[in-house]
Amino acid sequence: MATKVYIVYYSMYGHVEKLAEKIKEGAASVEGVEAKLWQVPETLPEEVLTKMSAPTKSDVPYITPSELPDADGFVFGFPTRFGMMSAQFKAFMDATGSLWRTQQLAGKPAGIFYSTGSQGGGQETTPLTAITQLVHHGMIFVPIGYTFGAGMFEMEKVKGGSPYGAGTFAGDGSRQPSELELEQAFHQGKYIAAITKKLKGAA
Repeated sequence: MATKVYIVYYSMYGHVEKLAEKIKEGAASVEGVEAKLWQVPETLPEEVLTKMSAPTKSDVPYITPSELPDADGFVFGFPTRFGMMSAQFKAFMDATGSLWRTQQLAGKPAGIFYSTGSQGGGQETTPLTAITQLVHHGMIFVPIGYTFGAGMFEMEKVKGGSPYGAGTFAGDGSRQPSELELEQAFHQGKYIAAITKKLKGAA
């Protein structure tokens, strides 16, 4: 059977979604891995999203907590809000109580990716504080470390991401993920998929 990797994310303006698409490509490049994109539900009313100039959501399907156990591994993505995961993704995690009680996600590997508005906006605190969600579920956090190589040491160009995972800077919303940031996202997907496959094979 194929190793299933779910890329589960929340994206308001599309920055996280662009990273998610590349992560899916990277995961799917590993032989025997089936990668799938999922969105978590929006929690803000339509009129508020309109005032915030948020674009219409893509046609990527919405996931429910009960579908999480079907995956062998995950990559979770979200924008930052004051240095932590967005409320929409936190609300989704808050709804996984029944999975926590039965520890259905225990032992499954998971990575994290993110978007922030500025260089001091949470490129490390966002994934760091999100790890608590994985810990309570007994999941295995898989950081990318410095496996992306020279791209981790880029100093001439603005680049998001960290040893915790792939990332991008949205700025005022007009900046889109750079080619290097997208390459890092692809790498993260491929890296986590390979580890997920290895763990499933050893089980």
